[in-house]
Amino acid sequence: MLGDLLNGAWQSIVFGVVGVGLMAAGFLLVDLLTPGKLRELIWTRRNGNAALLLAANQLGIAGIVFTAVLTSYSSFAKGLASTVIFGLVGLLVMALAFLVLDLLTPGKLGDVIAADEPHPAARVSAATHFGAALIVCACIA
Repeated sequence: MLGDLLNGAWQSIVFGVVGVGLMAAGFLLVDLLTPGKLRELIWTRRNGNAALLLAANQLGIAGIVFTAVLTSYSSFAKGLASTVIFGLVGLLVMALAFLVLDLLTPGKLGDVIAADEPHPAARVSAATHFGAALIVCACIA
């Protein structure tokens, strides 16, 4: 009984580290897609557009990791591998969604996200990121 509890705790730590790593990769992805540095845009300039896009990205990745763990294989190794794979797929799909939205809309979406003035396109972009993550979640289940 105690062994099962300790094993579950260990697996939680490993899945948690993988999830945080994927969320860090999501941060880097949004940083690449937007001009300027996110650290400066959000924490120094208090840019709401960039913060909204990053929040949607982080929630999307967390949703993918949650779904992958919840529906995980009985084998810990297979469950962990599927979490990593679907997390990376989610990041790629979110990047693709951003680039497609950028092609479909006027101007450069990254410039809109980096602008200091609130812009409705930031909400659309955030919804696109989160929607892309939900699609990946559905593919896992």
